[in-house]
Amino acid sequence: MALEVVQQLEEWIITLLKDSPSLFLVSLKIKPTNNIIVIIDGDEGFSIDANVKLNRQLYKKIEESAIYPEGNFSLEVTSPGVTEPLKLIRQYLKTIGREVEIVFKNGELKIGKLLTVTESEIQIETKEGKGKKMIVQETFVPFEQIKTTTVQIKF
Repeated sequence: MALEVVQQLEEWIITLLKDSPSLFLVSLKIKPTNNIIVIIDGDEGFSIDANVKLNRQLYKKIEESAIYPEGNFSLEVTSPGVTEPLKLIRQYLKTIGREVEIVFKNGELKIGKLLTVTESEIQIETKEGKGKKMIVQETFVPFEQIKTTTVQIKF
């Protein structure tokens, strides 16, 4: 049943997001306690108003469908946190120009400015050294080598 519920929820979310093409589903999890966690992102962010609207609409659909008898579920609609790794190419695209930290599957770590994104790889610019000894390199990184990519927040 769990797979059917996930598929049904995904269909409803995609339908509800049709009026907001800049928004997209990043992930959907259902915990054993029937806590449904929906992570939504947007090309220009995910406003609180859009969050509240989607949460209410989805909650109503779940209740009306009686997937969970006696309303035995909770729903959390949220945007990815700042520490949440990028999962979709669409997230990478909106991050172009920002500093990212890449953890490779082999354990290596690189921090650099995200320059380009294709279906199969990203390009980053890294800097080593200071002043006249600074070396600027552009590196192409295939997605298959990436374990996680997170945006670096600078203050």
